[in-house]
Amino acid sequence: MRLAAYPRFPLVTGPTPLQRASRLEQALGPKSPRIYIKRDDLTGLAYGGNKARKLEYLVADALKQGATVLVTEGVTQSNHARMTAAAAVLAGLKCVLILDARNGADEQGNLLLDRMLGADVRIVAGRDERIAAMKTIGEELRSAGEIPYVIPTGGSVPLGSLGYVYGVIELESQFFELGEVPKRVYFPNGSEGTLAGIVAAAKVLDVSWQPLPVAVEGNAADMVRGAMPIISGTLELLGTSRTVESCEITIEEGFTGEGYGIPTEAGLEAIRLLAQTEAIFLDPVYTGKAMSALISHIRSGVFTPDESVVFIHTGGTPSLFVNPGLILESL
Repeated sequence: MRLAAYPRFPLVTGPTPLQRASRLEQALGPKSPRIYIKRDDLTGLAYGGNKARKLEYLVADALKQGATVLVTEGVTQSNHARMTAAAAVLAGLKCVLILDARNGADEQGNLLLDRMLGADVRIVAGRDERIAAMKTIGEELRSAGEIPYVIPTGGSVPLGSLGYVYGVIELESQFFELGEVPKRVYFPNGSEGTLAGIVAAAKVLDVSWQPLPVAVEGNAADMVRGAMPIISGTLELLGTSRTVESCEITIEEGFTGEGYGIPTEAGLEAIRLLAQTEAIFLDPVYTGKAMSALISHIRSGVFTPDESVVFIHTGGTPSLFVNPGLILESL
C-alpha cells in the first residue's frame, strides 16, 4: 500500500481517542452492545472534524503545486468550508469560499468562523448558482495573479479520501490495543469522501467489521454511484489490485428526514442523549442523524450485548449554535 508516498501537511492532532460510551450503553438498556466513539471531532483544527484528515493531503498537494489560494464550496454552514479556511491560515494561503444560502445565511456558527478566519466569503442563492460561480472562479483568480487550488465539496476526491485510509489504520491499531473486533462502524455520509476512504481501507486491510455510512441527504443508490469513482481512485492511489463493487456498499438511508440540514426528532433525541450521558456534543446536520440510526438499530435488537460497535464522530459542533431553539425544545 503506497499511502506513505503521499505528503501530508500537519493539521490533525492524533491519534484521536476511541472512547467507551458506557453511560450511553446503560441508558439504552440490556440490549446494548459495547459502544465506542471515535472522537474525530477532536482532530484539533478550528473546532475539529473529519475534514482535517482530508485536508492534510489536499493542502500538501496545493503547496507542492505552488498554489496561493485555496478555493472550495458548500452551504453557508459548511464544516468543510470552515476547516479549509483554517487550513489556509496555517499553510499561509488565501482562501475563497463559495457558499449557497438555501438553508439561510445567518452570520453565526460556521459562517461566523469563516469570517473570523479571514476567508473571502461569497454567498450565492442556491446550488445552481454555486456551481456556476465555481466554474468561473479559477479564471478570475488567475487573472488577478493568483494560483488557485480548487477543492470540491467536502474534499471528496481520491487524494482527500486517503485521510480516512490513514484514519482506519489508526482505528485498527486502537481495536488491537483494546482487544475488540466490532461488528459495525457507523459514520455520517454526505459528499462520499469519508465513505470512500473508509471503504477503500476496509477492503485493502481486509477488516472484519462492516462500514455503515448513514445518509444525511439524498438516497442510497445515488450515493453509491457517486462514491464508486472516488473509491476506485483511492484504491488506484494506494497501488492495490483490489476492487470494490457497488453491491458491497450498504448505506443506511432511513434517517435523513426531510432533507439536508433539516433536523429530525430522532436526531435531536440522539443529541440530547449523548450530551446527557457522555458529555459529547453531536450536531443536527450530520452526527445527530447518524447516531440516531445506531440507537434505533440497538433498540431493535440488531446487536447482542456481547458484541461491540463503533461510531465515528465527524464533528460539526458549530452548527449547534445556528438553531438553539430546536435544541432547547428537545431537552
